[in-house]
Amino acid sequence: MDKARAQFVCSQCGREAAKWLGRCPRCGGWNTLEAHSLAAGSATPQEIASLGTAPVSRMSLSYAEANRVLGGGLVPGSLVLLAGEPGIGKSTLVLQLAQAVSSACGPVAYISGEESALQIKLRAERLGVKGDGLFLIAETDLEAALAGLEGLSPRLVVIDSIQTAFLQEVSGAPGSLSQVRECTLRLMAWSKGHSVPVVLAGHVTKDGSIAGPKALEHIVDVVLYLEGDANSSYRLLRGVKNRFGSTQEVGIFEMGAGGLCEVANPSRVFLSSHQEEAAGCAVVPAVEGSRVLLAEVQALTSPTGAGVPRRIASGVDFSRLLLLAAVLARRCGLPLGSQDIIANVVGGLSLDEPAADLAIALAVASCYWDAPLAPDTVVVGEVGLTGELRPVSALERRLAEAARLGFSRCLAPPGETAVPEGMELILVATLGQALRLGLRRRKQARVSASTDD
Repeated sequence: MDKARAQFVCSQCGREAAKWLGRCPRCGGWNTLEAHSLAAGSATPQEIASLGTAPVSRMSLSYAEANRVLGGGLVPGSLVLLAGEPGIGKSTLVLQLAQAVSSACGPVAYISGEESALQIKLRAERLGVKGDGLFLIAETDLEAALAGLEGLSPRLVVIDSIQTAFLQEVSGAPGSLSQVRECTLRLMAWSKGHSVPVVLAGHVTKDGSIAGPKALEHIVDVVLYLEGDANSSYRLLRGVKNRFGSTQEVGIFEMGAGGLCEVANPSRVFLSSHQEEAAGCAVVPAVEGSRVLLAEVQALTSPTGAGVPRRIASGVDFSRLLLLAAVLARRCGLPLGSQDIIANVVGGLSLDEPAADLAIALAVASCYWDAPLAPDTVVVGEVGLTGELRPVSALERRLAEAARLGFSRCLAPPGETAVPEGMELILVATLGQALRLGLRRRKQARVSASTDD
């Protein structure tokens, strides 16, 4: 006979325990461990070689940027989490995607616990969403909402947001960890059983609330983050988990009066304000998944007013900025110990790959010496602790995209690659050589002799 065993889960932090404890060892909360019954049955092992395969039929969306991040479209029976800070545009994006699916594939159910049907109707009119085939369910009780789907047979279900849904048999208020986890597990079972994709909208708070999307990433199939600067109209849709595709892709949208619009040529957008002969700027062809984006790195140095110089990084890794500042000081003779350094990537992009090292270092040196790079030059390369430059991947694609946008020179580490017509490839082995060949030093600028290594 099947036996049942109990598992205790903390309602505050999600810590699991085999027995009840008065105080949670992780968060220190008292009487927060709740019992969850787990049925213990028998499972039948299956050999992988004996399993059949079937092609996955994806639901393609009319938004190419969303298809790119999803890996080609929505997979039937998949659970997708769309996370982001409040006000970033999650509800706008899911409403537009719901309209696209309803127009092309069939009925879509939009379950909202934050807005009434009239409020969603007003937002749909503002975004130009007609709503044909889009059915609204303004309900926070998840069981009642799922019961309303039985006669609809939707092709897509949207939950906006998962923090407002609740199950009556689960203790805790809507948005608590226990409610969010149980509601997500119930939606996963419904999605797999009906082969219908479900999209969950979830908030990310600045204090990192444990009941937010971070607690659900191991449950869902796909995790997408909608990112962007509050002062910028551009939004980045980034995949951080995808069981059906790559997590290296990024989609770029622009927020306007009619909602989110796709950016067809993001490189031109991010370089639209690029100034010629501006000190402290460097352009790097960065690889984001299958595409190459040209991003502008800006740096500012100024004498520190405090005892310890500050380092501020936006869009680049803070530890990487510290490393490059140390290499510039030690290997190239820049006295940065008394300088505040601020590094930023224009347009709200985030550059995580080491190939952006050379652009960051040249931008810092360019500002310190007031020596701009040539406006038709891009730079790419990883900087080592000894000041050497290491080769980067996909250099040929990076050069092709730079040439397409009108750049004619590129500083890169030594390596064999095809060079597009009209592009001059300048090979530099050390950071010192890159400073000497890349910066247009003015007469008053004096470069340490160590940069000629």
